Amino acid sequence: MRRSRLTGFVTSFLLAAGLGLTGAASAQAGTTAAAGGYVALGDSYSSGVGSGSYISSSGDCDRSTKAYPYLWNAAHSPSSFAFNACSGAKTDDVLAGQLGSLNSATSLVSITIGGNDAGFADVMTTCVLQSDSACISKINTARSYVANTLPGKLDTVYDAIRAKAPSAKVVVIGYPRFYLLGQTCLGLSETKRSAINDASDYLNATVKTRAGAHSFVFGDVRTTFSGHEICSANSWLHSVNWLDIGESYHPTAAGQSGGYLPVLTNAA
Repeated sequence: MRRSRLTGFVTSFLLAAGLGLTGAASAQAGTTAAAGGYVALGDSYSSGVGSGSYISSSGDCDRSTKAYPYLWNAAHSPSSFAFNACSGAKTDDVLAGQLGSLNSATSLVSITIGGNDAGFADVMTTCVLQSDSACISKINTARSYVANTLPGKLDTVYDAIRAKAPSAKVVVIGYPRFYLLGQTCLGLSETKRSAINDASDYLNATVKTRAGAHSFVFGDVRTTFSGHEICSANSWLHSVNWLDIGESYHPTAAGQSGGYLPVLTNAA
């Protein structure tokens, strides 16, 4: 998502619900992945929007030195590293502009993608500004897209990744749930928070299913973010940030290093 646009922060917000890592991997697996090249694909959750320290040459893609791909590269020193994730990316953007670094020597690929395709800008605007019923109605419309259209788009991306990197381990990482429910917390009603979390789970369930169909690993960040959602005492997610609206509903630097990085490390 692009930090400069309201639609940027909104479209990624409902992504929030990561599902679980489908398989634990050993330190030896990480070493094996590091022996080849690593390519990081995806949207703002992979580029690192919300974590600061943006690489100036990345422009509007807002790639951060505190994002989990950059941190994994620094820790494991793969033979090559291509940081292609970009704020605002949809599946079509990945296909058009992020796959050029993939080849037969690529041993590890990570990706977060799908939320921007679902177009949740109207959903979040409605949930912030209108009634509970209006919010839920918008969410139901988005769920219909996720059920009927998104699976085919994910399949196309996953097929393209496998075709270009036939030997790579591909880790499809989910998104953290936004809200810790049952807490006294300013902002959206409990009804809206619960509906948002449920819709996020629905989105991530679709991503997990399609990743599994391609024999890709799905990384669940719900467990690592547990206790660090919005409304918790130590949130790893930005709530609405009126000074930089694009960082809203994105992981902080702590969310990248404590929430995302361990999931990739265990999967790789």
